[in-house]
Amino acid sequence: MATPESTFAGKTLVVGLGKTGMSVVRFLAAKGESVAVTDSRDIPPGLDELKDSYPDVARFMGGFDEKAFLSADRLIVSPGLSLKDSLIQQAIERRVPVYGDIELFAHYADAPVIAITGSNGKTTVTTLIGEMARAAGFDVGVGGNIGTPALDLLDCGHDLFVLELSSFQLETLSSLKPLSAVVLNVSEDHMDRYASLQEYANAKARIFNKAENKVVNRDDNIVSSMPVSSNVVGFTLNEPLKQSDFGLRNIDSQTWICQGDEKLIATDELLISGQHNVANAMAALALGVSAGFSMASMLQALKGFTGLPHRTQFVAEINGIRFFNDSKATNVGSCLAALQGLHRYDESRSVVIMGGDCKGADFKELSNILEMTCRGVILIGRDAEQIAAVIPESVKTEKAVDMKEAVLKATAIAKQGDRVLLSPACASFDMFSGFEERGHVFSQLVREMGQEMGREMDR
Repeated sequence: MATPESTFAGKTLVVGLGKTGMSVVRFLAAKGESVAVTDSRDIPPGLDELKDSYPDVARFMGGFDEKAFLSADRLIVSPGLSLKDSLIQQAIERRVPVYGDIELFAHYADAPVIAITGSNGKTTVTTLIGEMARAAGFDVGVGGNIGTPALDLLDCGHDLFVLELSSFQLETLSSLKPLSAVVLNVSEDHMDRYASLQEYANAKARIFNKAENKVVNRDDNIVSSMPVSSNVVGFTLNEPLKQSDFGLRNIDSQTWICQGDEKLIATDELLISGQHNVANAMAALALGVSAGFSMASMLQALKGFTGLPHRTQFVAEINGIRFFNDSKATNVGSCLAALQGLHRYDESRSVVIMGGDCKGADFKELSNILEMTCRGVILIGRDAEQIAAVIPESVKTEKAVDMKEAVLKATAIAKQGDRVLLSPACASFDMFSGFEERGHVFSQLVREMGQEMGREMDR
């Protein structure tokens, strides 16, 4: 049991420090509220800031302190912590309010909110709709599950908030009334936290509970079955279902993003790669329309949007082989989207580097797409064997001890016109500090290989 470094006689217990927990401490301390913090880790991220800037805040580190829970009038739980923890459950049974930073944000937000969730693509859409909002003339605050914690966006004079929300954040959310909200898609993720895919989907669906306008993915059966009725705009990679919906139409030998019958922008004008990013673009347009953005300003922003690092990011072309960094693909659905999105239905194929910490995922869904799109699979990381079990015999499979070996083996298998794609379908923490480091290592190795090949050609 942790030993408190000061006496806690306050009302709010922040459960879990880190980036989000510190934002809660800063926000409540500025309002003069009594706060304490507990964390299961001895030295969680943010501890130095807590000690230096808030020395009077009680700290219970190295384990959750039962007395601190019993003394609290409310708990604010960081999103990385499950509500199924025994001390949290006991607090719920005692009718102690238990919520997260977004619920706290909802009580104080003084401007409209656009809210985005989904298994894949939410950071891209959040960033893109932020750019569209700026192009439309809004002073917009963008954050939540990415970048700036939501509470840190308050009191900055913004007239619009754009928030990426995870399923973890939505679990404790009941008061937020978004102007517009979207569930981009639902696929297996965090199955080490949720008992079923339906439980995970139910958490995502909470974003619609009090939303004025709802944006849904017509191509996703789980999202399409969520209980939404009025003020619904859909998007699809097929032709639009309704005049208000966004979809694709083939016009004069070009594929166009359309709203109903109105063509808006040809897909070959986009700087982002893959069908999944076309879907992301349509989701952002649907959100913007629902929020009252002008179409002209949105299309201007969309034409200049180059995408985000580690998300099917083009790295280099070497000897006719194109290399893509999709390290952010930390689940099966995101890997599936990348493979489908980059596939041209011609002779070019992918050699994909996969593996890491699978988070309890089921990889069976990948089998067909691997057979359809891939020439080879290079496996790395702790749970490589679980992926190996679903790879078709027609797809050449090899294992690598590290990323350098993986890049070399993938390049050796690939043929001219093919793609080498880092899309692991797994978390990275068995080998790297995070998906960012994993992507940086891959990209650097590719560039170094290209430079070495260039030197050899000059000799």
